[in-house]
Amino acid sequence: MTSMGVSDPMKGFRIIHPLDDVAEQKCSTVELGKIKMTKMVRVSLGILRGYLILMTLMLGYHVLDLAGVFFKVR
Repeated sequence: MTSMGVSDPMKGFRIIHPLDDVAEQKCSTVELGKIKMTKMVRVSLGILRGYLILMTLMLGYHVLDLAGVFFKVR
């Protein structure tokens, strides 16, 4: 016995593939505008950006070092 669309656990669940599902309305970002951030958020994002740039440069240096670009291995 089912009520309000709840299925019987013994029958299992109904699975719908995403390509067969009804398309949903997407949100529009045109009217959102800029996000207001506090000074602390700006500082935190700046530090994060600097950290990611530094880590990328270090990774690039390490890859080039492993490739033998800087020092020739005898």
